[in-house]
Amino acid sequence: MKQLREFTLARVQLDRAGVVLATREVLAFQLAHAAARDAVHQALDPITFKMECDGRGWPSILVRSATPDRVTYLRRPDLGRRLSELSTQSLTRGSEPPDLAIMLVDGLSALAVHRHALAVLDTLIPLVDEAGWTRSQIVLVEQGRVAIGDQIGERLGAKMALVLIGERPGLSSPDSLGAYLTSEPRIGRTDAERNCISNIRPEGLSYELAARRIFSLIFEARRRQLTGIALKEDSTPLAFSPADAS
Repeated sequence: MKQLREFTLARVQLDRAGVVLATREVLAFQLAHAAARDAVHQALDPITFKMECDGRGWPSILVRSATPDRVTYLRRPDLGRRLSELSTQSLTRGSEPPDLAIMLVDGLSALAVHRHALAVLDTLIPLVDEAGWTRSQIVLVEQGRVAIGDQIGERLGAKMALVLIGERPGLSSPDSLGAYLTSEPRIGRTDAERNCISNIRPEGLSYELAARRIFSLIFEARRRQLTGIALKEDSTPLAFSPADAS
């Protein structure tokens, strides 16, 4: 049974001292619990993030949800699903709405966004550009939930919305990143109308594979004009070039 520990971070076959857990196991649990709590409360550093996006040649814009602070964000998920009035006014539809709106949202783990989001986009954006799809500026969202991408996508007139967001921390994964794709985003979309790829991090789903899975979902979603439960990830092609999507 102990061999399982070589393949998983799950707490299996923990060491014991008599009939109780060994002290090191108890301390390891407490440390993991503290890391998860810290991740939930850690704030996004939007200015640094914006500089990193701009430095890559990706224009970006900062927006906030209707949540005034982190405590309220945790208590009122509904406020994290919509933009503040000022941020709503700052997002306007251009003359040519983008094929894809890309959002980086702190969610319940800003740590995950800081560690992994740009690495995923480093692979994904070249694929999107090579396919000839237009994309929005990167929208950096503070105190946001997944559904805030529906309002942002609607404001931008995007055909599709991609939200990269910090997922709820676990005891072995305080920095797990999730990707949510929604076709024809608009306020009122449900979770059943979007696709999710989760556990994006070096110990889980690699950046390269995550980016290619996201690209494959976008490819198939554009072809079928839908996302959600009607679009299964295992039905999307993974082995094709961006030229096939143009």
